[in-house]
Formats: sequence, C-alpha cells, structure tokens
Amino acid sequence: MVHQPEPSVVALVGNPRPGSRTLTAAQRVAGRLGVEVTSIDLATIGHQLFTADRTLLNPAVATVAQARLLVVATPVYKASYTGLLKSFLDLYGPDGLAGVVAVPLVISGNPAHALVGEVHLRPLLVELGATVPTRSLTLTEADLTDVDPTIDRWLERASTPLRHALSDTLVGADR
Repeated sequence: MVHQPEPSVVALVGNPRPGSRTLTAAQRVAGRLGVEVTSIDLATIGHQLFTADRTLLNPAVATVAQARLLVVATPVYKASYTGLLKSFLDLYGPDGLAGVVAVPLVISGNPAHALVGEVHLRPLLVELGATVPTRSLTLTEADLTDVDPTIDRWLERASTPLRHALSDTLVGADR
C-alpha cells in the first residue's frame, strides 16, 4: 500500500482586522484537517494588493495556489465575503486554483447568513478551478466560544468527500 502524505493545509483569511477571530477559527479548522498548516492573514499583507511592492503578496499567492487543501475564511460583510478576500482572489486566472481542494469557512454574526458560503464563496472558488467537495462550514458568533462541536458535526459529513477529493487531486499530479 502506498502511503499518501498528509495534505499541506493553508488557511487563507479575508478579515481586514489582523489577528481576528476569523483567523483563530480558520487555524482551528485547518488544524483539524491536516498536520502542517500555513496561515495567510490578508489583513497583514493586503496593503500590497494595490501597490507595486508585492514582496509579501507574491509568496502568499504562490502558497495558496500550491496548497493541497485550502480553508478560505471570511466574516460576513454586507451579506457576502469581504472585499479584501475578493481582491486577493482576483489575482488568479480561471484555473489559478486548479488542483486545490477548498473549504469555504464563513463567520457570521447572524444565523440568517448561513448560506453566504454556498451562494457567494463556493462559486468564486469553483470559477478559479478549485474543487469544493463539501458544504461550506458556517460558524456563528455564538460558536466562536467553542468551535469544536460545530466542526465535529461538519466533519461527520465532510470527511469522506474531502478524503476522496484529496485522493483525486493526486491522480496525474506532481503534488
């Protein structure tokens, strides 16, 4: 039997506040999905999105594109994902995330925004070529005090599709 390496997991966080609760939640989810986790907090590098200096931004763009498993986390702003996250993801072409398995993670103050990940974030990731094999994970403000039970319930459904998708991305790839 061939041993498949643990997936490299990247937590991409689109909250405009550095060190946000969205970052903490994304790192928690990413840590449950893989051993080696890299975090990219766009609040700390987002200022380079609109400048000629891309010394911090370019490595982040490459890291996200090379991830096996990508947790894309955003708070809900105006019933959608943040403009910061959108501006970063706009740097990729139509297949810029091909071969990446993505998990949309939405942090919402209101349970009524539970579909933001499905309605807004999933189509964007698919448009960029990512494979999104599971439902989005939505955490409410109330969940942030103890995220594990919500993550556990999500993983009950998501672990098998994630495992299959990660296995499928290895076929014919040098990842």
